[in-house]
Amino acid sequence: MRSQATPNLEVIVTEPGRLNELLDHAEAALRQVATPHCYAGILVTRHDPSRYTLALSDTVPYGETREQILS
Repeated sequence: MRSQATPNLEVIVTEPGRLNELLDHAEAALRQVATPHCYAGILVTRHDPSRYTLALSDTVPYGETREQILS
């Protein structure tokens, strides 16, 4: 059964060299939520170079991660 709430995480990057590490950790945490139900992929939204939101999304196939950039 799916929850009505869509889990999401916000990543704020204060050290550019840690960007990939922080995004990888957030993605792994969301994957743990999605895996038992196999219902959603992960959508990564770049708001600006230091702020990202990762969310489970029904528009992304399970097991995939896609990125969108907001202007």
